[in-house]
Amino acid sequence: MPYIPPEMVKKAEEMDLLTYLQNYEPQELVKIGNRTYTTRTHDSIRISNGLWNWFSKGIGGKNAVSYLMKVKNYTFFEAIQTILGNVNIKEPITYKQEKKKENIPIILPQKSFDPVNAKKYLMQRGIDVEIIQECINKNMIYESVPKHNVVFVGFDDKNSPQYAFYRGTNDTRFMGEAKGSNKRYSFRLEAKIKSKRVHLFESAIDLLSYATLLKMKNLDWHNENMISLGGVNKPSKTNENKKIPISIEDFLKKNPDIKEIYLHLDNDEVGRNASKSLQEILSIKYEVFDRPPPIGKDCNDYLRYVLCNRNFNKNTKEKVKENVR
Repeated sequence: MPYIPPEMVKKAEEMDLLTYLQNYEPQELVKIGNRTYTTRTHDSIRISNGLWNWFSKGIGGKNAVSYLMKVKNYTFFEAIQTILGNVNIKEPITYKQEKKKENIPIILPQKSFDPVNAKKYLMQRGIDVEIIQECINKNMIYESVPKHNVVFVGFDDKNSPQYAFYRGTNDTRFMGEAKGSNKRYSFRLEAKIKSKRVHLFESAIDLLSYATLLKMKNLDWHNENMISLGGVNKPSKTNENKKIPISIEDFLKKNPDIKEIYLHLDNDEVGRNASKSLQEILSIKYEVFDRPPPIGKDCNDYLRYVLCNRNFNKNTKEKVKENVR
């Protein structure tokens, strides 16, 4: 393997993803908002504030090296070599992005008067219509215009919106967070009674799916604390990045009666690793239970499986009755 001097490795690692794509893969870069970009190949990637995040995979990074390794599956050496090879051919023009400013007021997408597309989309995902409507009535869910995305809103202690996650109601997998969103107040449903439990999910869709499953079992979903983490990042192999997500950390501080934490994270590699990492951190003080969906990638997959089988069994019973008559 060719030797690369440490100073050249450092130079490659200093290149942010926007600069790399602007200079060497401009055809791959798509601007979707004020200082926010995605890629043509992966439309759930967001590049902003000097960082990048692949929402559908729950991974992200700070530079072009991490992008080449995590998205294109390059080895570390291949990523460094690719960047330095491009630099040797053409010295890059640096495109500096503004670093994220603290306490930026949230800018919510404009609200549609009729959330017909949002309701239809969520119902197609199997979410109970009464749960959807209750969230709409509380302004926790709405439909945006002109793009007709479904928007999930999180509120602070003064019932002021501080977080919003949006996703397309079509098949494009368009998703992202509203500018100024504070993950401390991610989308959640808090128990109406005093509860010692809290349930954690990767997404709002999974959270609503779990609430629907509880209702299908004739259990009152209003009695459970349920928090969406707004995605999870791939845990670091070192302990320095093993942190409690700010949304759950803030909730636990404000709710000292919580004794049990249930993790309903995805059945993929990212979800399993994140669950293991959270168990290691949280089990010091709490009882932590790993409760991934028994079937499918996530809670919504499992909900749709249950609904499909329930409808199948119901139709089978009706046919049996008809044949008996």
